[in-house]
Amino acid sequence: MNIMDVNKDIFYQINGLGKKLPFLDVPMIMIGSYALYFLIFVVIFYLFKKGEQNRIMVMSSLLSVGIAVLLGRVAGMVHSNNQPFAELPNVNQLVEKAVNNSFPSDHTMIFFAVCFSFFLFKKPGRYLWMVLACLVGFARIWVGVHYPGDILVGAILAIFAALLVYSVVSKIKGFNRQKHSKLPTTSEKDF
Repeated sequence: MNIMDVNKDIFYQINGLGKKLPFLDVPMIMIGSYALYFLIFVVIFYLFKKGEQNRIMVMSSLLSVGIAVLLGRVAGMVHSNNQPFAELPNVNQLVEKAVNNSFPSDHTMIFFAVCFSFFLFKKPGRYLWMVLACLVGFARIWVGVHYPGDILVGAILAIFAALLVYSVVSKIKGFNRQKHSKLPTTSEKDF
């Protein structure tokens, strides 16, 4: 069994849940297709919320999205596959989507880049951002538009981009890393 066979098998397991639990189809469609509007609202909210740290967080998350999408385009040139509904039989396709390269998932890259950036910056509720990003990725498989590999690679690229941006931003004078993250910091006392 090769990696694509495993990818297809996991896809069918998740996508098939819609046939077993059809009452969850509408919530999964909402999460997989429309949560992006919620995320845009949240980004705009934090952009205009009082405090320079909020603006730094938003700008960092947007830069992370840009880097993740750029990395995703490169990954898409190295490997490509169409959406599962275009390649496989018996897919429970719940949303309409044009057929194109679905590797890696743009939705997942956007959500993980923003949500992981927020995770790094915001102590209260930080894990909720990661739950949201994971739900979106799961929902994209549920509705039949992405393979698990599309989601996994999109998440990895986005997390890498967010960590890269955060590591640079946290070195900027005036940025209070202690206040906005539980990630370890080094000081002269540590040496």
